[in-house]
Formats: sequence, structure tokens, C-alpha cells
Amino acid sequence: MLLNTRDLKYLAAYSTPAVFIGSTLLGGYWGYSTIVYVFALVPLLELLLPQSQENLTEQDKADKSSMGFFDLLLYANLPLVFGLLIYFYLNIVPQYDFSVVLGYALSLGIVVGANGINVAHELGHRTTKVERFMGKLLLCPVLYMHFYIEHNYGHHQHAATPEDPATAKYNQAVYLFWISSIFGQWRSALRIQKKLIAQKQGLQRLWHNDLLWYALAQGLYLSTIALIFGATTLAWGLLVALVAVLLLETTNYIEHYGLMRPKKASGRYAPVKEIHSWNSNHLMGRILLYELTRHSDHHYRSQKKYQLLDHHPTSPELPFGYPTSIVLSLFPPLWFFIMNPRVPSEMKP
Repeated sequence: MLLNTRDLKYLAAYSTPAVFIGSTLLGGYWGYSTIVYVFALVPLLELLLPQSQENLTEQDKADKSSMGFFDLLLYANLPLVFGLLIYFYLNIVPQYDFSVVLGYALSLGIVVGANGINVAHELGHRTTKVERFMGKLLLCPVLYMHFYIEHNYGHHQHAATPEDPATAKYNQAVYLFWISSIFGQWRSALRIQKKLIAQKQGLQRLWHNDLLWYALAQGLYLSTIALIFGATTLAWGLLVALVAVLLLETTNYIEHYGLMRPKKASGRYAPVKEIHSWNSNHLMGRILLYELTRHSDHHYRSQKKYQLLDHHPTSPELPFGYPTSIVLSLFPPLWFFIMNPRVPSEMKP
């Protein structure tokens, strides 16, 4: 099947790093422009552009599932993210004063969150070892490699239950959620890792302890920055990682806020369905985030590639796209006012 020109829309996912690259050419306080683009211009475009609930035909899905173009779009983010980080360390941090570098650091954190962690999430669900390895590499500079274990073996099993640290409770403010989710996911990853190596003996426990390898990889990354660029640059690198992680956790917040699965008589939770994640069909968010906003179908069928995800009429819908929803969530009273009436009554505590 030949590539459809409509599929080129996913090239827009590179617009966020493109804005960042453009700001480095302009210099100075243009470093803040990525923030303006993602959280001001994109929300405005989402208000102006129509939503699309269109799904692919079964034939289109069969054709697009094996088209390398969609995979290459993901793979290219690996050299892009690391290239921008190296450029930031080499050319931005030494050249500008604090207030300017701050703008570039915050902006780069957004890029690494959208084109790094988000792509790592997609690749982490793939079946090939190479793609999963690429996903783990993208999690290294944000010091969140444990996310691979917790998300795949924890979150997708426990989403929309009190046992899931990445599911925001009804009336839980996003700032409290950051704390509970970040530390909760760490604890969950440790528990899962212990279970995964419980059947191993001796040195095999060390060899198959992925969290240990992740810690070594992340320690090597931080040590390399400190040795080559110095402690100041390392501090800026940690800020970039923090911004990216908080963007991830805020995204987790809006994806599952207040949605809960009921317990059956057996004590087990009902299966995860398309009604247990918030969905958004706003076009800009969809293409900038490789269809992450069709999160309902992703949780319903987690092995589906991003270009194949469907809209389900039964899924709860966010009133705005992801960028707008992220901004709204930072104002808890406004978020509760808009979202609490939308939470199905049977899911409310």
C-alpha cells in the first residue's frame, strides 16, 4: 500500500522540537517560545479545529499496521532527543545567563516529555526487543526507566483501581497526585521486579534485575554529564528531567482522573474497558502525541500501534485536548468544576 498523504499529519509531532530548534537559532528569551507554542498556540488551534471521531476501516488497519513509515517516525526521536540534549549542554548552558537558560531548560523538558517519554511509552508496548530497548533509552535522560516495568506490568493491570498509583482519585489535586504517583510508581516497580526475579537463583537474580541495570545506566548518564560538562550543567539536566517527568505525570492525571472499575463478587476488579480512560479526539493533541489522546482504546487493546487506535462512542470524553487539559489541571478548583460532573456517577466515591 502506498503512503496516504493524510498520514503525513504525524510529521507535526516534530513541530514541538522544531520550535525549540528555531528558538536556539534566535537566541535569548526566544527560549521560552516552546512553552508558548504547546500551552497557548496549540490549545487555541484545538478550539478552532474540528474534532475527528473517524476510525480506520479494517482494510486500512491491515495495510497500515505493517507500514514502516509510522515506525520510522518513532525511531527518529531517539537521535533527535539525545541530539537536542547534547546541544543544550554544549551551547545553551555555557552561553546564556540564568533567566535565559531557564527558558530553554523548561522548553527542552517539554520536548523530552512529548518526543521522549511519550515515544518511549509507545515503543515499550512493542513486541520486538530492539524497539523496547529504544524505549528504555529514551527514558534514561529523565531518570524514569523504572516506568517501563511499572507501566507495562503494573499500570495496565491496575488502572482505574485504588491499587494503581498512576490513577488520580476523584477530587485529588494534581500537585498531590505528582507526589503519590511518582513515589507510588517507584514502590510498584520494586514489588514487580521482586516478583519477576523470585524464581531466579544466585547471580541470575542480579543479571535479570532490570532495575539494577537501569540504575547503572542512569548513574552513568549523570556521571558523564558531570565529568564532561560540570556540576552546573548537571543541575540543568536534572531540571529538564523534572519538567519531562511532571509533564508525564500530569498527562497520567488527566487520562484517568476519577475513573474507577467496580469489584465483582469474587473480589476481583472488572476488566479494563474503553470506559476506564479519558479520551480526546482533538486533532492537534492527537497528532502531536502520536494518538496518545485515544487513550481509551490504548488501554482496551494495549498492543495496538498508535496509527490504528480507535474512537469508542462509549468512552468518556475530555472537553478539551491534552495541552488545554494539562493547563486546566494546574488550577484544581477550575479542573474539579469542569471535570467532576463528567465523571460517571457510578464511579464516584
